[in-house]
Amino acid sequence: MDRFAAIDTFVRVAESQSFAEAARQMRLSRSVVTARVQQLEAFVGAPLFHRNTRSVRLSELGQAFLRDCIELVGRTNEVVDQMRDVTTSPTGRLRVHALPGFVLGHMARLLQEFQSRYPQIVLDMIVNDAAIDPVKEGFDCALQIFPPRSEELISRKLFPVRRVFCATPEYLRRVGTPRHPRDLVKHRVGWYSGYPTRERLAFHGPTEEVLVEIKPVLLTNSVHLLREYALEHAGIVCVPTLVASESVLAGTLELVLPAWPLSAFWLSVFYPPTVRSALKLKLFLDCLNESFSGTPPWDAALISAGLLREEIIE
Repeated sequence: MDRFAAIDTFVRVAESQSFAEAARQMRLSRSVVTARVQQLEAFVGAPLFHRNTRSVRLSELGQAFLRDCIELVGRTNEVVDQMRDVTTSPTGRLRVHALPGFVLGHMARLLQEFQSRYPQIVLDMIVNDAAIDPVKEGFDCALQIFPPRSEELISRKLFPVRRVFCATPEYLRRVGTPRHPRDLVKHRVGWYSGYPTRERLAFHGPTEEVLVEIKPVLLTNSVHLLREYALEHAGIVCVPTLVASESVLAGTLELVLPAWPLSAFWLSVFYPPTVRSALKLKLFLDCLNESFSGTPPWDAALISAGLLREEIIE
């Protein structure tokens, strides 16, 4: 029995609570994953999981065993990565979960730069809007706005995510330009369905804060679809500046209610305290910080053009 492989497999099954999911993450057959866990159970002399057709739960021994195994796997991989860094370049796979709104249009250059520095690291990127727990789903880190439901993760802020209302000049000529946040109720509004405040918004004006209940005619989890919807002169949409900036600077979209900014979110990196790919993750986070720390370039362009306030409302 390869003890390290068996322990690594045990950790994957425990974190994902599924033999099938662990097999998918490790790119092994389910039978291999099952055999490794069974060999480890035979070695320690007791079951590590309670299994039935619907669930996989840690036994009492498995719970006691898990923390030390996580630390062992993380430390072993860290030592091996450090040795590789001294002799050659880091190698292996780094699994990253990221938001489409950030990845599309902004991340390809960073990935190219990262892989030109570390050509033997394979990036396995999953892109969707879900707020996931990277431990349970087998990711080394997650780039997202809203924190997952886990208190054991480390978070590191990258940059603010400002939101703006915008529409095409043609739509505003045809229907009229809102002068006050309450005017939005007279318009067709496209809205991102994942905001935790639902459709209730606080607008921060020059002298007062105004609460408005938005009545959207389009709800979607895609901020890129909202931008395309606006570009069809269909209505006013609320999207992050990282999606709207290029169109606003080109004049195809126009900011609506710029004197009434909304609060910003933060795009953060979430990762567990003990990571299997600690060195690879550190290199990836260093690359992210180099590219996106401080004021992100899309906001800097809007601020320079006098279209966006420099202050951030949280």
